[in-house]
Amino acid sequence: MENQNIKKAYFAAGCFWGVEYHFEKLEGVKSAISGYMGGHIENPNYQMVCTGFSGHLEVVEITYDETIVSFEALAKLFFEIHDFTQTNGQGPDIGSQYLSAIFYVDVEQKTISEKLILQLEEKGFKVATSLHDLVPFYEAEEYHQDYYERHQKMPYCHSYKKIF
Repeated sequence: MENQNIKKAYFAAGCFWGVEYHFEKLEGVKSAISGYMGGHIENPNYQMVCTGFSGHLEVVEITYDETIVSFEALAKLFFEIHDFTQTNGQGPDIGSQYLSAIFYVDVEQKTISEKLILQLEEKGFKVATSLHDLVPFYEAEEYHQDYYERHQKMPYCHSYKKIF
């Protein structure tokens, strides 16, 4: 029998390596998988996405247990690990594939995301994060998965900064 408490969330916050790194450390997260969403080519690969012409963003698919961690907590972490005000990428990673976005799976995720963006705007931030309906997720190549764990390194363009 499938566990009804296991949910998915999709976050684009620049290079997926750092996003995956931070989410994997959060209690209640079952998996964080690097991949691609939002483009117009089926089954894209990294080389296609890097050109910027496929229209995909680097995204991390989060599988989580909502009895342990809420979507709101995940979304807050998302905003706190990247520069959601940057309009052309993330840190040194410039390009359309590195833009900030949330692909919501239902109305509840959309509503929570809109609420958090409003809170950030009320704090004086100009939020560049875009919200999108769910579209197909394409898992990235194996060498992108658990990148920092496998290489024993720390993210170079993602760090945690308390905002909420």
